[in-house]
Amino acid sequence: MMKKILFLFLFTISCARFESQATPGSGGIPEDKILEIKRFLKGKNYNQDIAVFINFKTYSGKYRYFVYDLKNSKILQKAIVSHGSGSVIRNSETLAFSNTEGSYQSSLGKYEILQSYTGKFGKAYRMNGLDASNSRAMERAIVLHSLECVPDKESSAPACLSLGCPMLSVNAFNETAKYLDQSKYPVILYAFY
Repeated sequence: MMKKILFLFLFTISCARFESQATPGSGGIPEDKILEIKRFLKGKNYNQDIAVFINFKTYSGKYRYFVYDLKNSKILQKAIVSHGSGSVIRNSETLAFSNTEGSYQSSLGKYEILQSYTGKFGKAYRMNGLDASNSRAMERAIVLHSLECVPDKESSAPACLSLGCPMLSVNAFNETAKYLDQSKYPVILYAFY
């Protein structure tokens, strides 16, 4: 009996210690992804203070888009974000990803968010893929934009689908635009699964 109590006590302490090692305010962003971006940014001409993360492992009706304060280790914004219609695998919870034109799939990897422009979705931001997995983003016209069908709040319903672009609600996009437009350097967006 005493061994069981001791085991439970030690187990509880180890779990508490593990939880305390998590990055405060990281929410749905794994700590290793945050550290990877911090290492990537070091010494480069990108914004060193904030980054955008998309955790495609999270269900599309839930918050999986995060503007993250790298200096103070906290989430500045969280939002619903769509994925490409081609990423949906019939009768499966998993997603597929591609860098191929016409696939309508989202692409994983690091992007630099470039200048804004006004197009068929209104204001949007061009994105340059920095990895082999998303190197054709410009050619594929993968941009960060908004669309009314993307909800502001989490729900059990999936978000509407894009043609491969990360799509936000109008309100979420406008909030992100404030961070992007204030930045003197390109902001990195990291989409992972």
